[in-house]
Amino acid sequence: MSIQTGRLAHLIEREISEIVRREASNKQLKEVTITDVKLNDDKSVAKVYYTILDAAHREKVQKHLENATGYIRSAVAEDIDVRKMPELRFVYDESIEYGERIERILSDLNKKNN
Repeated sequence: MSIQTGRLAHLIEREISEIVRREASNKQLKEVTITDVKLNDDKSVAKVYYTILDAAHREKVQKHLENATGYIRSAVAEDIDVRKMPELRFVYDESIEYGERIERILSDLNKKNN
């Protein structure tokens, strides 16, 4: 990833975080944390990784984000100077849950060995 691509991804991440925090009328969307943004090589698609406090609402939140994608994309485009705003695709970030599972397994193994 070039510095320019990395900078653009970071700007998009920051702006989406602000928009969701500031403007979301849905309570569940206010719980969304944007964890990362990855741009494809030609910068036409941005995968926006997110997590939420209550994973039980994951599917509802995904639908709310998908419904708000057009608005979020337009709002981000107004705030950052980019020739063509990438298409946004929201992806649930499972890395935090995965890390917690690994920690529990290691903790259980440690307890068994002591």
